[in-house]
Amino acid sequence: MRGKNRESGVSAIEFVLLTPLLFFLLFATVQFALYFFARHVAIAAAQEGDRVARAEAGNPGRDWSGDAKTSASGWITQLAPNLLNGSLVTTDAAGHSGQEGWTVSVQVTATVPSLFPWANLTVSETSTGPVEQFIPDTP
Repeated sequence: MRGKNRESGVSAIEFVLLTPLLFFLLFATVQFALYFFARHVAIAAAQEGDRVARAEAGNPGRDWSGDAKTSASGWITQLAPNLLNGSLVTTDAAGHSGQEGWTVSVQVTATVPSLFPWANLTVSETSTGPVEQFIPDTP
């Protein structure tokens, strides 16, 4: 009889000790999913903005930078309007118009909502590609 009394209540104590760990693992899993979905949205927005920039940068008189930023921001609004907080879309160009190898890039940077007060999560994704243009052969 003595052995049975020593183990009474052990399962309740184990439950009390393991419950916070289980909740932490549950919240960490949700945070992990939020972060990677936000990263996917940032990648998709940067690629869409870069697609617009590559198509328009070779045409003189077009505001390719503004159009690329608008396109990337619209993509963020379509996919996850409340997920990426304070999203910043920037554009850059390497090379000069008419030069072979002229590239443009679009970068999306934003913060991700966190379930943990001590975690400051940010995503920053860049897409770079060559400008679509006709460059004649030189003899």
